[in-house]
Amino acid sequence: MLDFRLSAEHEELRKTVEAFAHDAVAPVIGDFYEREEFPYDLVRQMGEMGLFGLPFPEEYGGMGGDYFALCVAIEELARVDSSIAITLEAAVSLGAMPIYRFGTEEQKRTWLPNLTTGKTLGAFGLTESSSGSDAGDIATTAVRDGDDWVINGAKVFITNSGTDITGLITVTAKTGVTADGEPEISALIVPSGTPGLTVAPKYSKVGWNASDTHELFLDDVRVPSANLLGGEGRGYAQFLRILDEGRIAIAALAVGLCQGCVDESVAYANERQAFGRSIGSNQSIAFKIADMEARTHLGRLSYYEAGARLLAGEPFKHQAAIAKLHTTEAAVTNAREATQIFGGYGFMNEYPVARFWRDSKVLEIGEGTSEVQRMLIARQLGVGR
Repeated sequence: MLDFRLSAEHEELRKTVEAFAHDAVAPVIGDFYEREEFPYDLVRQMGEMGLFGLPFPEEYGGMGGDYFALCVAIEELARVDSSIAITLEAAVSLGAMPIYRFGTEEQKRTWLPNLTTGKTLGAFGLTESSSGSDAGDIATTAVRDGDDWVINGAKVFITNSGTDITGLITVTAKTGVTADGEPEISALIVPSGTPGLTVAPKYSKVGWNASDTHELFLDDVRVPSANLLGGEGRGYAQFLRILDEGRIAIAALAVGLCQGCVDESVAYANERQAFGRSIGSNQSIAFKIADMEARTHLGRLSYYEAGARLLAGEPFKHQAAIAKLHTTEAAVTNAREATQIFGGYGFMNEYPVARFWRDSKVLEIGEGTSEVQRMLIARQLGVGR
């Protein structure tokens, strides 16, 4: 018999993060957002709660949980704010997870304890100005020089790359050419502060304004050969796996935003009076909220299934793409509908739904656009072969 309910452990975690999001994040995050300021104190508290270590073994400073636990936490944070949720998602699934999945034992013991406790944040340098969806077509290069790798290139839109507590950035680079003439891509760990690594000023963004995003420049950045992650030429396969997993986490974030839109809309529709009654008594409003809840519920089931397959060691790429596609498009729709329900107040940044609206669109772009997800789904069905 199928059971889509959370386990007792996951439900306890959900309640804990829900309380933190409501009591600690909600009262202050709007000010951070408007100042475009990174919320260091909230991140510190998240580290003390063990959120950055949820899917990692205790021997590396983690909590001994699983990847689904991370998704549960991300959803609850995103019900209140997406900036804090993406900070956790990127730090774990993009920053620390590549080292855990593909690193040597020495690399794990060197880097993971600080990453899993939130003392430092990791970032993943994949995207470039001319290679987004075609992530394999990168211009950044790395060449051997004695016992070192020398890296040259640039990366764009890199989350958690310029904070005061950023510890490392894993970058992908061309390290040669395969026998059939294709570029050989490898991944290299670049510690923050390495000479030649320049972090550009933060972007001016539409949303996620309390998260950290920068362009990076690598000019003769030299790292030891021990910083090669997962073997030479394995970078492409590695980041495909990381992105597949990350799509489940982004789906969880999108569901959280969807649920936040429902929560805020229900409260406002019952409170706001027009023509002598609550606006929620009008079917036009009630039906909007019912549709929002239906999209949220279906989205949650989709990422639950993808997460269950991941934990069971079963193929999950197809389900992850479906979850990412559905939930992110649902988030955009829910945010638009919530803003409409709030009317003029929905256009005022003091209300959470305005943040939700500004934050939703990027979900259809990051970690694989909606078009890429449709391409992956069609390929899995055998279309166009």
